[in-house]
Amino acid sequence: MRLIGMLDSPYVRRVAIALESLHVPFKHEPVSVFSTFEQFQDVNPVVKAPTLVCDDGEILMDSSLILQFVEATVARGKSLWPADPMELQREFRAVGLALAACEKSVQIIYERNLRPKEAQHEPWVTRVTGQLLAAYAGLEREVQRRPAAFSVSHGQAAISAAVAWQFTQSMLTAVVPASNHPGLVKLSERLEQTVEFQKYPPVGPGV
Repeated sequence: MRLIGMLDSPYVRRVAIALESLHVPFKHEPVSVFSTFEQFQDVNPVVKAPTLVCDDGEILMDSSLILQFVEATVARGKSLWPADPMELQREFRAVGLALAACEKSVQIIYERNLRPKEAQHEPWVTRVTGQLLAAYAGLEREVQRRPAAFSVSHGQAAISAAVAWQFTQSMLTAVVPASNHPGLVKLSERLEQTVEFQKYPPVGPGV
């Protein structure tokens, strides 16, 4: 399998770290949706990161669908999700918050860095910023009230939360103050020292 995309994308990095945690062999190819658009287009005409090229050449997209496919087909019974239904429900909530935080971070970054300043719509930015802060407030509460769940370094909630937090802090530090999120700060610091996170650092050209 081939994972296509730059690791400064939280979605690509999430998949890479999860695959490594599952001990699923894959090749990472750092192709950018911006600086190497045509090269990415040759692999996947939709040019969406992450893209997973399966062993038979089939193209899959969307980080959650890719991980669901991998666990169902090639992970050999291993899973990054808890088996208990209530714990699974809570993990889904935490991962949903982390992915929402990624989405809103990306929207703000694109608005600020890609759209001409005279075309930027401040009421929309204010709305998205509020959604971003709400996502991180909810995620911080999850980390604080369920420390045991987030102590599992190879859980989807911990991986997704730490990857999302690093991404936002690297790009929007002034928007999401670290001082308001001590649980996420601690989680990120711990996981960024693990073998899986260090093997796939958030390196890329940015926007």
